[in-house]
Amino acid sequence: MSQERVLWVLSRPGCHLCDDMVEALMPIARHYGFTVVKRDVDADPAWRQRYGRAIPVVLHGSVEICRHRCDAASVHDYLSRFPLE
Repeated sequence: MSQERVLWVLSRPGCHLCDDMVEALMPIARHYGFTVVKRDVDADPAWRQRYGRAIPVVLHGSVEICRHRCDAASVHDYLSRFPLE
């Protein structure tokens, strides 16, 4: 697992579901000392191929935490594995 404390939200410009995902994810991430960064799914051919129809997708490194909508329980469960700094 990546120890970097950044969650990526793979998205596209103008995607309202992506904006909703970021809004729901930010307070949870902040609670665990993580930041949230939106990344354009089309910026990387591998992302586009794997996730292009599944956005928004939340990743920590290469680990997919959730897609389409914020699954708060899954995010809490995953982030709670990392000690607070």
